Amino acid sequence: MTAPDPAAVPTRTELREHLVRTLIAGDVATPRQNNLLHYRRMAAGRPYYQFGLEFTREWTFEDVFALMVKKCGIDPDTSHFYGDDTIDPDLTIDALEAMGERIGEAAAREDTVLLATGHPSGLLPVYLALARELAARGCQVITPAAGWSYEADTSRGPERRHIRYVDGVAVLSGGGALHHTHDPHPMRAILEELTANATLWPDLVIADHGWAGAAGQAGVPTVGFADCNDPALFAGEAEGKIGVVVPLDDNVPPHYYTPLTMYLLARSSLIG
Repeated sequence: MTAPDPAAVPTRTELREHLVRTLIAGDVATPRQNNLLHYRRMAAGRPYYQFGLEFTREWTFEDVFALMVKKCGIDPDTSHFYGDDTIDPDLTIDALEAMGERIGEAAAREDTVLLATGHPSGLLPVYLALARELAARGCQVITPAAGWSYEADTSRGPERRHIRYVDGVAVLSGGGALHHTHDPHPMRAILEELTANATLWPDLVIADHGWAGAAGQAGVPTVGFADCNDPALFAGEAEGKIGVVVPLDDNVPPHYYTPLTMYLLARSSLIG
């Protein structure tokens, strides 16, 4: 596989323009009404919207809304109920740089790393690039609990899902497809297997959705990505359970994330 070209790394200004142009940040396609609904459901303690995190403080809807204005850059107008919402591209890049520093530290130490995504239709290429470059620099990219399965609740009812690794990245699979998931159960199964077998414990988890929430809840150093309709990881970051959360639209066409990936690799000192 061809190594990343350092010349392809965008400047901060170029990346900002790209994020806005591709709707990864700026005026995003996530409906405002969907955001507000998810904030209310997280505040109400609905497990699906908490990503496996157990919060130490009470999060009201108003608290969640204020947090998402601060950390994600959603529209602060409380009378805005319908239409699209926003993600501040500068907050995206700031968090991306902080994530890069943390990943760079892991690479320098040749840490044990676990990568997982609940959004394989969008973010998987970002994780694949990180897994490849971390392994090339001596990190052990672990793949525990491969094949572990459970009955997941879906819009069609219960369906069997299992953990599959794609070039070192954990995803949820079933019926010949890779699936979106908020569930914390797969990450919990991974950590349970590692504990039971007394094998290598991850020094860093790079993940999203319930994969990240469950890892952070278990005390594993974790960084991740989250959309503006997924407030749980930002609340986890505010409580110190998640190290860094990068706000972005997590399901645009996969190739749109290439400049972001290059920027992250460069900030992690994995290229250049």
